[in-house]
Amino acid sequence: MIHQDIEEKIIKKKTNQSGCCAVHEDHNHSDEDGHDHDHEHNAEGSLFKMFLPAIISFVLLLIGIVFENYFPQSWFSGYVRMAWYIVAYLPVGLPVLKEAYESIMKGDIFSEFFLMCIATIGAFAIGEYPEGVAVMLFYTIGENFQGLAVSRAKSNIKSLLDQRPDEVTVLEDNVATKVKAADVKIGSIIQLKAGEKLGLDGELLSDTASFNTAALTGESKPDTKVKGENVLAGMINENTIALIKVTTAYSDSKLSKILEMVQNATTKKAPAELFIRKFAKIYTPIVVYLAIAICLLPMLFVDNYVFNDWLYRALVFLVISCPCALVISIPLGYFGGIGAASKNGILFKGSNFLDSISTIQNVVMDKTGTMTEGVFKVQEVIILDEFDKDEILKLVNVLESQSTHPVATAIHNHVGQVDASIELKNVEEISGQGLKAVINGKELHVGNFKLMDKFNIKYDLDPNSVVYTTIAIAYDGKFAGYITIADEIKEDAKEAVDKLKALGVKVTMLSGDKTNVVQFVADKLGIAQAFGDLLPEDKVSKLNEIKAKNETVAFVGDGVNDAAVIALSTVGIAMGGLGSDATIETADIVIQDDKPSKIPMAINIGKQTKKIVWQNITLAFVVKAFVLILGAGGLATMWEAVFADVGVALLAILNAVRIQKMKF
Repeated sequence: MIHQDIEEKIIKKKTNQSGCCAVHEDHNHSDEDGHDHDHEHNAEGSLFKMFLPAIISFVLLLIGIVFENYFPQSWFSGYVRMAWYIVAYLPVGLPVLKEAYESIMKGDIFSEFFLMCIATIGAFAIGEYPEGVAVMLFYTIGENFQGLAVSRAKSNIKSLLDQRPDEVTVLEDNVATKVKAADVKIGSIIQLKAGEKLGLDGELLSDTASFNTAALTGESKPDTKVKGENVLAGMINENTIALIKVTTAYSDSKLSKILEMVQNATTKKAPAELFIRKFAKIYTPIVVYLAIAICLLPMLFVDNYVFNDWLYRALVFLVISCPCALVISIPLGYFGGIGAASKNGILFKGSNFLDSISTIQNVVMDKTGTMTEGVFKVQEVIILDEFDKDEILKLVNVLESQSTHPVATAIHNHVGQVDASIELKNVEEISGQGLKAVINGKELHVGNFKLMDKFNIKYDLDPNSVVYTTIAIAYDGKFAGYITIADEIKEDAKEAVDKLKALGVKVTMLSGDKTNVVQFVADKLGIAQAFGDLLPEDKVSKLNEIKAKNETVAFVGDGVNDAAVIALSTVGIAMGGLGSDATIETADIVIQDDKPSKIPMAINIGKQTKKIVWQNITLAFVVKAFVLILGAGGLATMWEAVFADVGVALLAILNAVRIQKMKF
C-alpha cells in the first residue's frame, strides 16, 4: 500500500466493505470465563460477510471456466460470455474501482488500486475475461487476509493491555453501588471481590490481598500486597474481598498511560517502513511507464508486432509489480514485534525503537531499583555518644518523611511513627546528596558524605570502609553518626548480565550510591565497568563519554534523576513498576515488571523483528524481479502473475505473524 498510514486505511476499507472490524472490537464486554459467545457468533458472521463477494466471484468464475473448457455450451459465447464474466468481476472489482477513483480524486494516481484496475480492464479489452476476473479475485482475497492480519495484530496488542472493567463497586455509607469506572472520583472506596479486576489505581485499605498482575507485568505468580501499598488498574483480586482507596483518575491510571503508549507506538515508524513508503511512491509510477513502454515500444523494433500480445505482457507486468507484499508485511512485522514484547511485559513506544535496540552495543544501567530490589533495610545505627540516639533517630525520621526515596522508607520502617510535634523549617533537597532542614533552631543534615563535605562538616570515618549504603547525619553543625542500609540484588540480575554478554553487548553500571557498594554489586553480577558516587550530571557526562566512542547506548533506570540520561541515550529503558512517572514518560521502552532479564529479551525481540522484516523485503524483491523479467519476456501468464503477487504477499504475512508465536 502506498498511502499514508496504509495499515489503518486497509482496516477502514475492510470495515466499510464488510464490517470485518467487528471481529476485534468490544474486548471488555465478556462473560466470566472470558468469552462472549454472541460476540464470537457475530465475528464469524462478519468474516463470512467479508469474504462473500470473493465467494460469489469465485463460483461464477469456476462455472464459466467449466462451461468453456470441460462442458462446452453453445449459448456460452459472444456477449453472453462477456456478460457472465462482468457479473463475476463486479463483486470484487467494484470496491477496488471505487478506491482507485477516490485515490485519483485526492491526487494519488499511482496506487495499487489503479494498477489492478488497469490490468483487469485491459484483460477484458483483449478478451481475456477469466484472467481479468481471476486477477481481481485473488487480489481481493489477498487484501482481505492482509487487512485481517493487520487488524488482528493491532487488536491483539490492545487486548493484552486493555484489561480495565467498565464498572466498579463503590462503597458509600457501607452501601455498595455499581459506578462507571470513568466517573469514580479520587478518594472513593472501591470494594473488589475475589476474581474481579481493579478498574483504577489506588491504595490498599485491607490488611493484605493477593493479586494476579499478569495484565500489567506478564508475571503469572500472584503478588501479595499489604495495607498502604499501591495497587494498579488491571490487577485481579485472587482471594478475599479487598477495599481500595482510589488515588488516580481513570484516564490517568498507569494502565491507561501504558495502553496509550502502545496504541500510539505504530505512529513512530521504523526506517524500513519509511524507506518502503518513499520507495513505493517512486516505484509505482515507474512500473506504469515501463508497462506502457513494454506495450508500445516493440512496434518500432518488432516486424510481426501484435498489439494484443504486447498489451497482455504489459498487463502481466503491472499485476506482478503491485507492491502490496512489501508495504503490508513490513508494518505487520513491527506490529508483531510490539505485540510479542507487550505479551512479555515490555512496552515499545514505537516500531523505530525495535530497530534501534537491535543494534545496541552498550547497556548502561542504574543500580538501585534496576539491578537491585530497591527495598532497603537498616542494618546498623551508629550514633556518637555525645548525642541522644533516640532523639537523633526521631529527627532523622521526621526529615526523611519529606522524601519518597527507598532509603527514607527503610529508615521510617526501622524507626516507626513520625513524631508530628516536631516542626521542620527551611527543608531543602540537595540533588544526589540528601536533605537539610532547621529543627529546634538547629540545622539537621541527612544524606551521603558528599553532603557532609558540602557543608564542611568534619567526620572521623573513611566512608569507603563501609560496604553498605551509608546515610550520614549531622546536627547543629557536628557529625552525629551514620545509618547503614542494604539492598538485595534482584534474582534475575545475574542472568540478565550473562545474556547481554552472550549477545555481545557491553554492560556498564552507573549509580549515585557509594563507589564501594556499587563495585560490590558489580563484582557479584560480573559487570566489569561500574562507577559510583555520581550526581545526575555525572551520569550524563559518563553517558556522553560512552557515546563519544560511537557506541549505541541503552540506559536502564527507574528514578527521577535518571530521566536526563534516559533522554540522552540511543534507547531509553524505564523500569515501569517502581519507576517514576517522569522516567516512564521519557523512556522509549518500559519494562512493566522491573525484571532485568527483560532487557536482553527486548534486544532479542528487536533483532528477530528486524530479521523477519528484511526476510520479507528480500523475498518480495527477489520473486517480483524474477517474475517481472518472465512477464516482460512473454514467459509468464497473468495467472502466474497473480499467484506470484498474492502468494508472495501471503507468505510475507505468515512470516510476519510468526514472531508472535516465538519464545524469547
